[in-house]
Amino acid sequence: MVANMHEAKTQLSRLVERALAGEEVLIARAGTPLVRLQPIAPGQARRAPGALRGRVVLHDDGLS
Repeated sequence: MVANMHEAKTQLSRLVERALAGEEVLIARAGTPLVRLQPIAPGQARRAPGALRGRVVLHDDGLS
């Protein structure tokens, strides 16, 4: 489904539900698709800042 920008602003909840149901939802401006709504895959964890702290060494010369 392709929704224009105005429709996306007024019907965002409905569009999200359709994307969650597996439908491809594209948001367009002037008929040109710009973005795709898609669910985040389960188990796809967000990166934790500092997860490599103490494991990476940066030297003064810029080479590691």
